[in-house]
Amino acid sequence: MHAMAKIKLALGCLLIMNLCSMQTQGQNTTLDPLWIDQIANQHNMSLPDWGPYTKRYIGISHIPSEKEGLRFDLSVFPGIYRGKTTLPNVMFESGFHPWQATPDLSYFSFRHELEWKDRVYADISYSSIDSQARLIRAELVNNTDLPQSLVLHFMANMNFPPIREYAANEPIYPAEAILPSGAIWTDALDYVDVSFAKIQPGDDLVYDGKMRGEIRASELVNGSGLGRGFGSTAGDNVTYKFKIDKDISEAYLLIRYRLGKGNETVLKLSGLTDLTERFTGNGNLQIKKIALGTISKGQYNLTLTAQGGKGIDLDGFTIIPQTKVEQVSFKTRQWDYKPEIIKGSRSNSVILKYKDSDAYYGIIWEAKQYQIRQFFGKDLDLIFPAKVHNHVNNRFDSEGLGHFTNIYLRPLTVEPQSKKVVYARVVTGTLPEVQQRITDADMTEQTCQSIYDSNRNKLPEMKPVPAGDKLLFSQERMAATILTNVVYPVYTQKSYIKHYAPGRWWDCLYTWDSGFIGLGIAELDIRQALECLNAYVTRPGSQSAFIHHGSMVPVQHYLFLEIWNRTQSQEYLAFYYPRLRQYYEFFIGRLGSSTMDKFNSGLLSSFDYFYNSGGWDDYPAQKHTHNKRLGGKVSPVVNSAHAIAIARIMSMAAEALGETQDISIYQQDITRLTQSLQKFSWDQDSGYFGYVVHNDKKEPVGILRDDNGINYNMGLDGIYPLVAGAGTKEQNKAMLEKLKSPSNIWSSVGLSAVDQSAPYYRNDGYWNGTVWMPHQWFFWKALLDLGEGEFAWEVARRALDLWQKEVDATYNCNEHFIIETGRGAGWHQFGALSSPVLKWYAAYFRPGTLTTGFNAWLIRKDFAQDNSSLEAEIKLYGQDGNTDHCSMVLCLNPAYNYVVHWNGTEIEPRIIDNGIMDISIPLHDSTGILSVKKNGRH
Repeated sequence: MHAMAKIKLALGCLLIMNLCSMQTQGQNTTLDPLWIDQIANQHNMSLPDWGPYTKRYIGISHIPSEKEGLRFDLSVFPGIYRGKTTLPNVMFESGFHPWQATPDLSYFSFRHELEWKDRVYADISYSSIDSQARLIRAELVNNTDLPQSLVLHFMANMNFPPIREYAANEPIYPAEAILPSGAIWTDALDYVDVSFAKIQPGDDLVYDGKMRGEIRASELVNGSGLGRGFGSTAGDNVTYKFKIDKDISEAYLLIRYRLGKGNETVLKLSGLTDLTERFTGNGNLQIKKIALGTISKGQYNLTLTAQGGKGIDLDGFTIIPQTKVEQVSFKTRQWDYKPEIIKGSRSNSVILKYKDSDAYYGIIWEAKQYQIRQFFGKDLDLIFPAKVHNHVNNRFDSEGLGHFTNIYLRPLTVEPQSKKVVYARVVTGTLPEVQQRITDADMTEQTCQSIYDSNRNKLPEMKPVPAGDKLLFSQERMAATILTNVVYPVYTQKSYIKHYAPGRWWDCLYTWDSGFIGLGIAELDIRQALECLNAYVTRPGSQSAFIHHGSMVPVQHYLFLEIWNRTQSQEYLAFYYPRLRQYYEFFIGRLGSSTMDKFNSGLLSSFDYFYNSGGWDDYPAQKHTHNKRLGGKVSPVVNSAHAIAIARIMSMAAEALGETQDISIYQQDITRLTQSLQKFSWDQDSGYFGYVVHNDKKEPVGILRDDNGINYNMGLDGIYPLVAGAGTKEQNKAMLEKLKSPSNIWSSVGLSAVDQSAPYYRNDGYWNGTVWMPHQWFFWKALLDLGEGEFAWEVARRALDLWQKEVDATYNCNEHFIIETGRGAGWHQFGALSSPVLKWYAAYFRPGTLTTGFNAWLIRKDFAQDNSSLEAEIKLYGQDGNTDHCSMVLCLNPAYNYVVHWNGTEIEPRIIDNGIMDISIPLHDSTGILSVKKNGRH
């Protein structure tokens, strides 16, 4: 059967299959096939409208309308009465920590430290009541010998869609087309086809998942238009299809556009009409009126083809009778920050109505002493600390546009060595609904505590075997961090989405970070992991081969393999294979506008798409490349290495689907890239592969070296062929020596990004002189493929111990660790690239976990209900003869001893601790049955 026919058949089955269950304890995990049908071709997360989506001050947010990009925030922060109150600003360290969260965000909590460390603090949680309401629970704890007089501030505000990423509080002001009855506005982005005469590398990989040629700007209808130099080159063209419902005599085409003052562009119009028109600019948006004569009802095409001139921004067009031309106007949205403040239907309640949303918001609290105040201004960071103790006024003004409604509860007395719990609710709906919800709200402690307990009981199970007990606290903080690092709105594919972010500072897409977010969340919830993958792949034939932002590291393929090895879902495989194949084809340099394969050496380079090849910012070879403006001439190792590795993943998937023709393509790619690395990149003297420099004819001319002739690539990039399986036996031996040597890569806190003996190694870099988790995970998995299970354990153990020590000390989940001190650094609430700690923890300490390298494809597996046995069928793909065995990590019930068989032959595992095994599997069998059975109690 043809590939597409099989895919269509599999997708058709989704509509008639019953719901499948999902086990979160152990890895007998199954996917509900209907999930795939529900999220197909979407990039949003199926998380609730209520969540921790803010980009300002931590608390709970509500999305009244995803289409509009609006977000209501209710921030809650505690303080000392007439003392210190710290705003929990999400953009810097401000005294709060993600504490707990369920994957579906029906419950999440934050710890706010008022007196470090845990002497005086508040655990503030948010629990689901139903789709319209959430319970807020503030547990105020006093662990000192003195009484404490505390406060709670509820701070409500409406937030509007930002004009771009990294500008969360700079809203876009879109326009609306005001048209006469019967007229239809065709947006400039609603084209059926657009092409630029001058091909750009990103034509088939539009940054941030925008549409080709898309611009975002205030005053444009819907905030978007077609631009980016469109019209500046003869031959640029765009085509629209539309319908005219009735005949129009004396019809006019009105095109809204913008050109620089004094600039001109000539466009040829065809299809609907056959005219050539000159567009002149005054720097503002203006209307070009074009007489069409009589137009009959029917379907039409309109193509605009550039004849030459300056780039033009097109907003859209409409076709109307000449008599109604003057009725066309455009109104720019002016956001209204200040709500109408309405008294609730009971005391201790208030209702807020914002002009730009249909929703009403009701807030109910139980404290008897309170004050409602208003803060006007863009933010609270300066005015609030200055005015928080002002007991005279109820209104405070500062710079900028914005409004915050403050419900100030005080004083809340907490006796020594005791705690106090305060409850509140936030509800939404129509005004009658909200008033009724306020009237009916049961605020008794028994009811509120029951709501809290029932939601909190859904926290992911993370209990380890006893050997991992000391790690549990730090892992729970990481789980809470990665699950609550969700922001809204993020703009992509003409829509606003909820999106897992590396940290709230990055309120945007980030391709390789989000792949790692998916890898981490896979240890907590398989559906959310699947949606992380889904957010970044596109259906075959899409404008963009995948959703791209940032470093070109194809982590989605590795996430794809992880999800398959968890689920063995054929529906999943059939749906995602063509999407990952499209991604791969662009990455390998064959698809559309891709320039990844632009050199005659056959080596790949992603520098046309981002300055960062492997996510490692100030990595010396990369930093030198950009300092010397060599980006168009050098190829880093990591791009080609990842291409080889993901080609193997795609080959395994193709074999499982019976796509034999694809397999040969992948194998040819693997051979070609491996030969190119061997021929041009290997540096015998240093023991590292090097960046390859090319001349103006794109021919390779040597390895990138420093002024003293030393290979500039002494670091992780230089040994990445280990991950790809692209080294010879001798090279693997040399690279493993570098990896394991304390003088080179193996530092006291893990794998250094840069060889510590290199002359360009520093102790003050971002990556240079530090240890990060993501590339350690790649090498850890590669070590399993190479049969280096013992060193793989050392890598994982050192990383987990390092993580545990820092989190226990600070409650922070850091980006990276400084080798000189072993301390955490960078962003303090980082999920993303730090997520491998969740994977190492699961691999070695969570019963019911089988972990392989990249070259193993699980055909089936079955854990006993109590995780006291495993039988798995596994296909092994080997290392092209460079090793005779691979390693697998298995964690089972620690109460038992175990006997291990591979294809009926007993294997003696290396026991790491009770229930934790490193199993060495011979590679002479391509497919085998791994059987592990209990053999008596300890």
